[in-house]
Amino acid sequence: MADTGARTLRLLTLLQSHRFWPGEELSSRLGVSPRTLRRDVDRLRELGYPVEARRGVDGGYQLAAGAALPPLVIDDEEAVALAVGLQVAADNAVEGLAEASVRVLAKVVQVMPARLRRRVEALRTVTVPADWRVDTAARIDPDVLTAVALACRDTERLRFRYEAAGGAATERHAEPHGLVRLGRRWYLVAYDLTRQDWRTFRLDRLAGPEPTGARFLPRTLPAADAAEFVRAGLQGLPRPYLVEALVEAPAAAVRKRLGSWAEVREAGPGRSRVLMKADSLEWPAMALGSLGADFAVASPPELSALLAAWGERFTRCTRADGRAESGR
Repeated sequence: MADTGARTLRLLTLLQSHRFWPGEELSSRLGVSPRTLRRDVDRLRELGYPVEARRGVDGGYQLAAGAALPPLVIDDEEAVALAVGLQVAADNAVEGLAEASVRVLAKVVQVMPARLRRRVEALRTVTVPADWRVDTAARIDPDVLTAVALACRDTERLRFRYEAAGGAATERHAEPHGLVRLGRRWYLVAYDLTRQDWRTFRLDRLAGPEPTGARFLPRTLPAADAAEFVRAGLQGLPRPYLVEALVEAPAAAVRKRLGSWAEVREAGPGRSRVLMKADSLEWPAMALGSLGADFAVASPPELSALLAAWGERFTRCTRADGRAESGR
């Protein structure tokens, strides 16, 4: 039975590596007779894999698309590529895919051999993110991300060190509820057992997560969902700047670009009002400039001054020695 199982997995791997396999070649690769090959194909079909057969002299087998996604078998190179790709998707907040990327990454890393984990870590270390939106100061260790994700999935209590905004580090014991990607950062929503209250933890300030092995019954979160809980907490934080701008573009289009970082309201046909809380004015200036639409700054006046200074500098750059204007 063990030989049969191993042969079936080998057959699945071969079917996934090529679109079509001649029956004779497939039998030779597996070292079995055509009759045994047919039985192995039937076994895969029973497991939910849609294997199609073509009869005749040029007959063979191929794996077709099915109604549901069955388990996949991947080799070492594919596993490393998958893990690195998922880390990139999580780090760069690919629209609508960040949370799903972390869930899949946790599953892959959980079963990945140590030798492959070392390869993934090596690739991650030498890879430089090209997306200007990524806050390099907020980048987190993938091991931290996956460890916390697994604890959330398994409803397992977690111990970790946490550094507050002021720099003070404390040991925490918590019941993890969920991970949220908001803007350029990851947050853990958890029930803090020491403080007996719900808390939000920035993952770039969290270190040494250790699952305790103790399971818990999930508590009722005092919010519609984890994302709403994080947003409510962030709104209460003091920020030095409250940015307001009127943009000459529909709210839906602006929300698609800035919805993770700003509140976008309708302001009439084809117009929208953008509200942001920010620690500095450089990011709002870049965000508004990236919309590709005219806008007017309502507040603060420091942002208007910053944009004016940038505008003068950019204009000077285009006139330097006449090179930019002449196209040389």
